[in-house]
Amino acid sequence: MFKSVFFDIDDTLLNTSVFAKTARRVALNMMIDAGLPLTSDDAYHQLREIIKEKGSNYDKHFNILTKNVFGEEKPLLIAVGMVNYHNVKFALLQPFPDTVSTLIHVKSKGYKLGVISNGLTIKQWEKLVRLGIHPFFDQVLTSEEIGYEKPHPKIFEESLSRMGCKPEKSVMIGNKFEADALGAVNAGMSAILFNCDLTSEEKKMISDEKLDIEVISQLKDLEDIL
Repeated sequence: MFKSVFFDIDDTLLNTSVFAKTARRVALNMMIDAGLPLTSDDAYHQLREIIKEKGSNYDKHFNILTKNVFGEEKPLLIAVGMVNYHNVKFALLQPFPDTVSTLIHVKSKGYKLGVISNGLTIKQWEKLVRLGIHPFFDQVLTSEEIGYEKPHPKIFEESLSRMGCKPEKSVMIGNKFEADALGAVNAGMSAILFNCDLTSEEKKMISDEKLDIEVISQLKDLEDIL
C-alpha cells in the first residue's frame, strides 16, 4: 500500500498547454498592434522556434524575438508582450475539473502529498498558490532547486528523502512517460500516467518489461486506486 503520492504540476493538475498557447497568441497580436512587423502566424512560428531552442522556462523569449526582427531589443514591444502574456495566462489559469476533489480525497486518506516538477521554483509555486491548492502538499521540489530534471533519479530520491518516504511505498502521478513515469520507476517508485498519449513503442515497453506504470483517463480515477 502506498504511503506517499507525488504529483507533477503542468498538464497534470492544470491544463498548461492550452493556456500557454492562447496567452502567447494574444501577446504576439498585441505586439503586432504596437509595431512588430510580422503576421500573427509568422510571429508565432518564430516564437515557437525560440522556445524550442531556449526552453519554456527561459524568461526572455520576447527579447530574442524583437532582436531577431529589428537587430536590437525593443523594450516597449517586449513589455507589451510580457504584460499581455501574463494577464491572459493568469486569467485562464484553472485546475482540471477533478483536481481539487481528487486532492481532497487523497489527503483525507492520510497520504503524504508532494510535488516533483521540472521548472522554475517561484513560477511553479505561483501556480499552486493561484490555484489555491498549495496547502495540500507537504513538500514541493523543482528541478531549479535541486539542479536535476526529471527523469534523473536524483530529483526523485531527494523528494523521497525530504518526505521521509520509501520508494516502494510511493507513487508518481504525471503526464509524461519518460520524465514522470519512467523516471519514477527507475527510482524504485510506482507511476500513474494521466493526460498522456502513449506511443505504441511506449505501450510495448510497459508490457514487455512489466513496468509498474498504470494509465488513467481521468484524474478522479485515482480515487479508485488510492
